[in-house]
Amino acid sequence: MDPLLSQTGRIVVVTGGASGIGLATAELFANYGAKVCIVDVDENKGKKAAAQIGEAADFFLCDVTDENAVVDFAKQIDEKFGRVDVIFNNAGVIRRKTIPDTEEKDWDLVVDVTLKGAYHMCRFLIPLMKKGGGGSIINTGSGWGLKGGDKAAAYCAAKGGIVNMTRALAIDHGPDNIRVNCVCPGDTATPMLEYEGNQLNRMKDDFFAEAAVGRPLARIGLPSDIAKAVLFLASQLASWITGVCLPVDGGGIA
Repeated sequence: MDPLLSQTGRIVVVTGGASGIGLATAELFANYGAKVCIVDVDENKGKKAAAQIGEAADFFLCDVTDENAVVDFAKQIDEKFGRVDVIFNNAGVIRRKTIPDTEEKDWDLVVDVTLKGAYHMCRFLIPLMKKGGGGSIINTGSGWGLKGGDKAAAYCAAKGGIVNMTRALAIDHGPDNIRVNCVCPGDTATPMLEYEGNQLNRMKDDFFAEAAVGRPLARIGLPSDIAKAVLFLASQLASWITGVCLPVDGGGIA
């Protein structure tokens, strides 16, 4: 193992860690020596994910939109580990609708899970990160946080917020030895992308195939593609990188 990539002994929090990009990232960090804290609202999938990884992972049931739940989670982490070294703010949802078709409940769900959830985790875990001497925060943005997309106004707004919040956090917490970056995935083969296709009444295979059209690398992403970028940004290979929003999209916005 390259020592510059090693996560040995580090405490890593992954929200939305029960499936998709979150699970792939939790697995990769565990393989590189980290203790991974999987955070999710799906208890069954979360416990299964932790069991799949083994002793290197613990599951924590937590709704990132609920301030009290995140406060309780932070207390558990403090009592058990006394610090946090890496936070991967990955929880998110999508609703494929134009603004006139977006009900307030849908808007609130998308923005609260994606943007408020990251705010809550940063607010209550950054003090633990500072106590440990610093660390790395990686937020999951999107290609649609850097450019617009059709029938996804709430999602684009939330991901655009993640992108610029990343920059602001990097400025505020650089003096605390905390680096803050963002990965911006393109369409990736996850349960969320399949659900997105369902919202548009598209068959999975057709929807996934169409998502690859026009990308220079001619395919959609795999969760492992995004996980590798997160590992890089958390590692010592990226020790002088902060405030960066990295597209990981097969060239989709090139």
